[in-house]
Amino acid sequence: MTDKPILRALNGEAVWPPPVWLMRQAGRYLPEYRAIRDTGDFITRCTTPELATEVTLQPIRRFGMDAAILFSDILILPWAMGQDVRFVNGEGPALAPVRDEAALSALTKQSIAEKTAPVLETVRRVRAALPPACTLIGFVGSPFTVACYMVEGGGSRDFAHTRGMAYAQPALFGRLMSLLTEASIDYLAAQIEAGAEAVMLFDTWAGLLPPSEFITHVTEPATQIVEALNRRFPDVPVIGFPRLAGMYAGTYAERTGVDGVGLDTGTDPALAAVSVPEQVAIQGNLDAIALIAGGAAMRKQVDGILDAMRGRPHIFNLGHGILPQTPPDHVAELVASIRER
Repeated sequence: MTDKPILRALNGEAVWPPPVWLMRQAGRYLPEYRAIRDTGDFITRCTTPELATEVTLQPIRRFGMDAAILFSDILILPWAMGQDVRFVNGEGPALAPVRDEAALSALTKQSIAEKTAPVLETVRRVRAALPPACTLIGFVGSPFTVACYMVEGGGSRDFAHTRGMAYAQPALFGRLMSLLTEASIDYLAAQIEAGAEAVMLFDTWAGLLPPSEFITHVTEPATQIVEALNRRFPDVPVIGFPRLAGMYAGTYAERTGVDGVGLDTGTDPALAAVSVPEQVAIQGNLDAIALIAGGAAMRKQVDGILDAMRGRPHIFNLGHGILPQTPPDHVAELVASIRER
């Protein structure tokens, strides 16, 4: 039993009004974040407990969200395994591509514990500072999405090098995916031991894959991660976010055993409500652009999502991360509009 609305929803309870938090709720749209943004590079901010704790707590203080999401990044894991990872202002991440045996062999799980120790210290500090009803969510990028950046060397429209490796070099790509799956389990377990009360798998690029590859590279690794965590931490729920999965969201939720499934903006919540197993919480899925617009347009979208989700476990969120140009007042308006139900 718990008093925390997020955990109640992830335990299969139809909490009303639903709990709310937003992906990327800690970050660039907040003036208090921008005030410390120039304190070192991005990785330094993620691995300095004082800074990362402050950033994680900022939206909790300002909006009273029902969950805090650890301020970090999905590329901390490849960085911790020894890949050269840099974040270039205005351009995004830049990585030394992993496209051959030598580059893959240079990666190691042995360095993860040491390099992520500051992140785990942040988890401990945030957990100690949170209000009693607020849930702390830890996370990793799912293996396929992390592999996309590792192979491509940065962002891309189609991640052609990554998908090409999966087809043309299945053994090499399979080894990378296995390494990432094992490392993700270990890293999430460490976050849970440090105080994370729920964890989330971000598979941002899952929707790039055709059905057979989706099963192989998205569903199967997620299943392995969920099963491993359930054996060690049966009371800690797992949220999966297979972005752009569309009609596969329900199958993903059923096969992986996740306790919650995130919907992207393009997924009809009414259809998801009947395709996702009834005990699985649905998270999402307001358009981030509607949040920027605010006012009546935003409230209309909120009403549609709440109408579709009422009577089943639901966590209100966006269909993707909050955008930097979002007015903080609109976020406050969103939270108030949900809680006034």
